[in-house]
Amino acid sequence: MTSLVGLVHRGLSEQPAPPPAIVIATGVLAIIAVLPRPVWRFTRGFITIAHEGGHALAAVLSGRRLSGIRLHSDTSGLTLSRGRPTGPGMVFTGLAGYLTPPVMGLGAAALLAAGRVTALLWISLALLPLMLIMIRNVYGIASVLATMAILVAVSGYTDPAVQGAFGYLFAWFLLLGGVRPVVELQGSRRRRQAPNSDADQVSRLTRVPALIWVGLFAAVAVFSLVVGGRWLLEAVLVD
Repeated sequence: MTSLVGLVHRGLSEQPAPPPAIVIATGVLAIIAVLPRPVWRFTRGFITIAHEGGHALAAVLSGRRLSGIRLHSDTSGLTLSRGRPTGPGMVFTGLAGYLTPPVMGLGAAALLAAGRVTALLWISLALLPLMLIMIRNVYGIASVLATMAILVAVSGYTDPAVQGAFGYLFAWFLLLGGVRPVVELQGSRRRRQAPNSDADQVSRLTRVPALIWVGLFAAVAVFSLVVGGRWLLEAVLVD
């Protein structure tokens, strides 16, 4: 019982922000993880986990029945749900994918700005098992288990300084990684390579041009990056 109380206290307690140099360094590392194409081919899989998790959560919240999630080695993914083929639930579910990574990054930045590093790691870790039970392919299971292992290792076996640095890297990566897929989406649409993209599916449901929905994705991603980035850099700006 004492150990449990200690864990809860640790999760709820405020931790000091890392030194400004660490905050900047983690931002640079996140840029390196997102911008170079060879690196992005690997790291994009983590964004796909958030993307498909967003579809799944939206489907459940809108009353649809979640059938399964598949994550593929080419960093694509697929979330299947059952219910009405039209209506607000389908629209909500279709929009959630591209919106989830930047919104998660904004939430992560808010927690870090409040000094809740451990809480950020625990919340992220708690969500993954819920997703894991709906994964329907081996690669997807391996991807989610690997992500969980990283979070367990950092949150349970490293000191606060390492946890703080990882938390900032995590937030930067979500914020920056939330922007690039939107750019890639519009590039694929311009080349007519993505006729069934999330934006196009929602467009067919709402009769609103797909470009408007891509614009929404971009606006949320950029807003999250600007606001979240400022929160993360607050310690540097104060100095």
